Amino acid sequence: MDESRLLQRARAGDQAAFGELVRLHREAVYRFAARWLGDADLALDVAQDVFVRAFSGLKHYRGESRFRTWLFSITLNAARSVARRRKRRGEVRLDTGADFPDLRTPPDAKAARAEAFARAAAELATLPEKQRGAVTLRVYEGLSFREIGEIIGCSEVAARVNYHHGIQKLREALT
Repeated sequence: MDESRLLQRARAGDQAAFGELVRLHREAVYRFAARWLGDADLALDVAQDVFVRAFSGLKHYRGESRFRTWLFSITLNAARSVARRRKRRGEVRLDTGADFPDLRTPPDAKAARAEAFARAAAELATLPEKQRGAVTLRVYEGLSFREIGEIIGCSEVAARVNYHHGIQKLREALT
């Protein structure tokens, strides 16, 4: 079933249709929150909160943008709230986020890749908010600059500029 029919049914109160919308978008919402926050566990909480907010605010969704774009706007606002709360409380992650070992990849290659990824993630986190949002949404989610502008609250041209400056800063920091 196409997304517009699911939205129509969900707006009419069909919880199964909304569940299908969640299934379609949960991974993208989670990925965006995880990259924004740099914390997989918090991202799960944010993703859950996003869909609770979306369900309760579905009647206010006007359809002027794609549903996914609207969800990313909610995700960005929820992630910002969590980040502010963490900063205010002085919270620090205690775990390293280590996963089960990958026995197929040589340890030195895995270590180099993990170090490069950690450096890139750390540098991404230092970018100004709009640049970080533009880079994350473009690189990881493949959104158009128009959609990025809607999500981060600027014009399409400003989204392009934020993306360009963010990428430029990342390149400079990582070389």
